[in-house]
Amino acid sequence: MKLNETHDAGLRSWVSSANLAGTDFPLQNLPLGIFRRRGNCESYRGGVAIGEQVLDLSAMAASSAFSAARVGAALATALGCAAQPTLNALMSLGTEATSLLRLALSRALRAGAAQRADLEPCLVSQSDVEMTVPAQIGDYTDFYTSLYHATAVGKLMRPDNPLLPNYKWVPIGYHGRASSIGVSGQTFRRPTGQRMPPGAGSPTVGPSERLDYELELGAFIGQGNELGSPIGITEAESHVFGLCLLNDWSARDLQAWEYQPLGPFLAKSFATTISPWVVTLEALAPYRLPWQRAAGDPPPLAYLSSPELRERGAIDIELEVYIETESMRDAGVAPYRLSRSNFRDCYWSIAQMVAHHTVNGCNLRPGDLLATGTQSGPDPAQAGSLLELSTGGKQPITLPNGEQRRFLSDGDTIILRAGCERAGHARIGFGEAIGRVQRAQG
Repeated sequence: MKLNETHDAGLRSWVSSANLAGTDFPLQNLPLGIFRRRGNCESYRGGVAIGEQVLDLSAMAASSAFSAARVGAALATALGCAAQPTLNALMSLGTEATSLLRLALSRALRAGAAQRADLEPCLVSQSDVEMTVPAQIGDYTDFYTSLYHATAVGKLMRPDNPLLPNYKWVPIGYHGRASSIGVSGQTFRRPTGQRMPPGAGSPTVGPSERLDYELELGAFIGQGNELGSPIGITEAESHVFGLCLLNDWSARDLQAWEYQPLGPFLAKSFATTISPWVVTLEALAPYRLPWQRAAGDPPPLAYLSSPELRERGAIDIELEVYIETESMRDAGVAPYRLSRSNFRDCYWSIAQMVAHHTVNGCNLRPGDLLATGTQSGPDPAQAGSLLELSTGGKQPITLPNGEQRRFLSDGDTIILRAGCERAGHARIGFGEAIGRVQRAQG
């Protein structure tokens, strides 16, 4: 993904809110999602976030100004796929089609564009829409790509041997539950399951007492691969449609009891919250950085290494976590930021996740979702979970209103935010991934 005319920081849109300082969705972003008007029984369809508006791609595709005879078959096909109730069809076309659509949208939404009269009726205010999961997710894989998170959690369980010997050689992951993935605004009940109380001789069944969030990114797969045909590291990113925010809610007490020997199960499968807008890798091109390993760390094996990876395999994405308790909400107090980290500190890259996932011949499909695992930074204050921030629950976090949290309470809302900023380039934002904990069933 190289820089092109869509990345020009000087571009302005005839959608005035896209030109406001600090917006997540300037003309240089153009993330895709699935929406419908709130309180309406109409069908969901594809849309593009532009400032405070959503461009209805179904309405755009129906306009004679964007017919195949006017714009060409390839663009008309991409637009028609993007207008559907899920983005899977567009994802399956690959990055070339997505890039073609992005260029056409950029040109049509620029100040002075001749298509303004055709597109203005296709705009809907974001305040008037409801979003849904942007793709039919067939499979969901959660990785464990932050060295800092893995080390911090390891110290809680194995103080003398926090990092297992395979971590720096292989991207660790597990197969998650796709059916419980919801879009921002998701509410869920505190999960119930088995847990072993400290000092007890047998487990009990009940609501989790150590409920946590995990600050992650999600990568939606675009074009898939045939069963038995691995995706090479140099082609891996061409199979990624885009990124979103992801909160992998975790019941730590259930997890501690059940994870041996096969790993996470009920502690993870009850809910996962993602942001509604998918930011394409092309939009993130100005924020690529060299991918590096610390001196003394083993170099990745050949199938996980390439010159392109070393040159620009990392992405500079600032990540934030906020909490809003029920008391804060009732008092009108603004959410409190718990931590901030950056995806550039990730030990394993997006391309390496894809290459490793398929090296055994596993076939990925359009709409599959790969999560990065909790993204923590080198400083303890940059931790991406309460498990780390509270040192396993031993050191409570005091909020500005005096409340304390070791883990999440009923009524707590967690808000994830992310964005890219650099001098000379437009800010690229991800919107928000918001989820709220409700009281356990019964």
